[in-house]
Amino acid sequence: MAERGLDMLLQSLRTYELRLLRCSISHDQPLASSQISITPHPLQTSIESLLQSIESGHYSKALTSKSADFLLNLDQVSSSYSDSITDSVSSFLISENSETSTEERAFLVVAVAVSAFLAFVQANVTGPPETLPPLFTNIAKEDIEVWARNEVMSTGSDLLGKFFNLEYIVFSKLLLSTIGAHFGNENSTTFPTISWWLARVLLIQQKLLDGHSSVLFQKLQDLIPETLAHLGDLKKVSRYWPGIEEGNLSDIVSMLHLELGIIDFRYGRVDSSKLHFESSEKASGLSLSVSGSLGFRTVHQVDPKAQLRLITNNSSSTNGHSDKSSQHDPQLHEASDVFLTPKFLESNNEGCLKPVQQALILAQCLLIEKNTPHDEMQRWDMAPYIEAIDSQSSSLFIIRSFCDLLRIRWERTRSRTKERAILMMDKVVQGIYDSTPGVAVAERMCFCFGVDFPTIPSLRKEYADLLVSCGLIGEAVRTYEDLELWDNVIFCYRLLQKKSASVELINTRLLQHPNDPRLWCSLGDVTDQDSCYYKALEVSENKSVRAKRSLARSAYNRGEYEKSKLLWESAMKLNSLYPDGWFALGAAALKARDLEKALDGFSRAVQLDPDNGEAWNNIACLHMTKKRSREAMVAFKEALKYKRDSWQMWENYSQVAVDSGNFCLALEAVEKVLSLSKYKRVDVELLERVMVEIERVEVERSRESEMIGEILKGVVKNGGGGGGVWGLFGRWYKLKGDLAMCCEALLKEVRAYQGSEVWKEKERFVKFSRASLELCKVYVEIGGRRELCAGEMHLKSTIKQAALKFSETQEFKELQAFLDKLQAMLQRTSV
Repeated sequence: MAERGLDMLLQSLRTYELRLLRCSISHDQPLASSQISITPHPLQTSIESLLQSIESGHYSKALTSKSADFLLNLDQVSSSYSDSITDSVSSFLISENSETSTEERAFLVVAVAVSAFLAFVQANVTGPPETLPPLFTNIAKEDIEVWARNEVMSTGSDLLGKFFNLEYIVFSKLLLSTIGAHFGNENSTTFPTISWWLARVLLIQQKLLDGHSSVLFQKLQDLIPETLAHLGDLKKVSRYWPGIEEGNLSDIVSMLHLELGIIDFRYGRVDSSKLHFESSEKASGLSLSVSGSLGFRTVHQVDPKAQLRLITNNSSSTNGHSDKSSQHDPQLHEASDVFLTPKFLESNNEGCLKPVQQALILAQCLLIEKNTPHDEMQRWDMAPYIEAIDSQSSSLFIIRSFCDLLRIRWERTRSRTKERAILMMDKVVQGIYDSTPGVAVAERMCFCFGVDFPTIPSLRKEYADLLVSCGLIGEAVRTYEDLELWDNVIFCYRLLQKKSASVELINTRLLQHPNDPRLWCSLGDVTDQDSCYYKALEVSENKSVRAKRSLARSAYNRGEYEKSKLLWESAMKLNSLYPDGWFALGAAALKARDLEKALDGFSRAVQLDPDNGEAWNNIACLHMTKKRSREAMVAFKEALKYKRDSWQMWENYSQVAVDSGNFCLALEAVEKVLSLSKYKRVDVELLERVMVEIERVEVERSRESEMIGEILKGVVKNGGGGGGVWGLFGRWYKLKGDLAMCCEALLKEVRAYQGSEVWKEKERFVKFSRASLELCKVYVEIGGRRELCAGEMHLKSTIKQAALKFSETQEFKELQAFLDKLQAMLQRTSV
């Protein structure tokens, strides 16, 4: 080792590391190994052989070579296959061999891991799928399949369809994790790309699952800063790989930030995702802006109209004119009278975009999709970005496929282009399966991590969903069955009114795969039998999150709220990145009267899904019950962003606003309640509280006074004038100094309470007597003899009728006292 020199060894390994990374970034000629002159030895020959196989796209060939034999013989005596693999790697790293270094042995393991990973990606993402040889020939295939499936699902989510050769990605993850634990940290400069490759593996694993995994999310959050610490900017990359071209340096940095942005976006971290995309744009020399330009969008359009157009201020594009309709089959152009790209009057001579720049443009569509309302306008906002890639003279296979997929998602919503969307989707799926002439497997792998392209089962499921939306259920069912998406199969059979057929199908599959928890859960869904979910827990060794969720829902529906709460808590421990689960936990806890647990559940729900207006409302209501007005106000403001048409929510908001002393907001909320309920919901008690405050400090509450006046006028105008409203109206007129209108309003309040019930029900009498007293006080304030006589007559009549039942009440005594006062005033005026 001393003769070869440590510096030369590290330089050689870094060149190998760069070659491995470039397999996923560039489809140009790989770096030649002759750039570094060293004396070859058997291990280095093995590394060179592995790299050449990977660079040429022969991933499974690399794994069948003798170089990987030592990793592929599992110890059947070991406590688990995973332990056997990690033990083999550890033993290989610490083996005493004077001719090789630990670093060389470690890189061989990394190369084997990347080979297995890319083989899995080809089979399940980029295509064309091929039958991969079994990794472990000394273990039964069925045992390996069960082990691999359980390892992938151990993160707390079920598989999203049928995947092939799961042992390849599990094997790759174990190898990279073991090497990463040995070398990888923010302070180590040995193999900094390990954390990047491992992040890619974890992202692909997330794409295999039907829900976000908190385990994978946390691991990715640990890997991101480690990767950025080594390769986060041009200086760091050039320091690690000195001498490579600046264009290659910028591609590496731009690609890293692009992939990290996609990871953050996958988990809903939109702000962080946007920052990574901006860093990627800066590194790639790309600046984007959307403008308008005159052009034609349809075949039959006569006059040019303004169209959205993406302007790329590009400092590193290649020369050439971008005009690409040739990238699409002519059949697609004929499928609709809407052009795939607008025909602009002014041609675009900005040059061809590099692959990383094209991928960045498509990444903007992800942000638009998340940040704008889900409507037709959102799709039009995405259009210029999609059309910018469609106007390029050439694109890499995976970039073109992702661009087509985004267009399909846009055009399937419009009647004029829906037929083309179906045709295009068929071609995208077929293109994944077919060996495209002139497109090698290695080229398909380029930038496959730089676009959010789905796995093959996810892509086919999306196609089947599109078929269902078009009424082509029979064809969709065949796809769902092939992908083993039993829930979708059941849904289709229910649409076809063939429930028994779905039960028969699942039972048939269970005879072949009795240890598949997904099948047991699907059978439970269609038969409504909890025993199926318990069986799913049994065969999954108590790891089936779906089974626990189903049992929790079943318990809730039976009214067993405490049991439901405990089951939801157990399910969320396995996978905490499920906002609906936290909401359900909050609901169950609320029913079980565990208010703190309910508040925690709803709070966790909005952390993961800030757009959940119902959860925000529940948080606010819980704060209301605990008299936390300020916290309730904040929660209601968030809730009303998403539930603006709920009068109940506005009514609760008005209550909290009054409690916190914000009377203007309270009255604005009252106005919304009245508008949404068509003046059928009038909270008189709340208006009473506001009126008391206005009467206390009228000068300081002039705005509130005007607002409550308009509200009362609106209520009266729309026939909602009950006694309480007329009483408030009278008090408002009194504040304004209009005693005549005040008398009229108070008289209507008195009449509203009149009736035979007044002399039978104490509560009704109390309201009537207080209204009468207020009316008579205004009569006295006016002071005219006519008003005083009217007051005397009213009080005498009231006292006479109330004497039989309410003579001992305080209200009766107050009426009698005021009558005496009023009669005394009349005597003085008559003298």
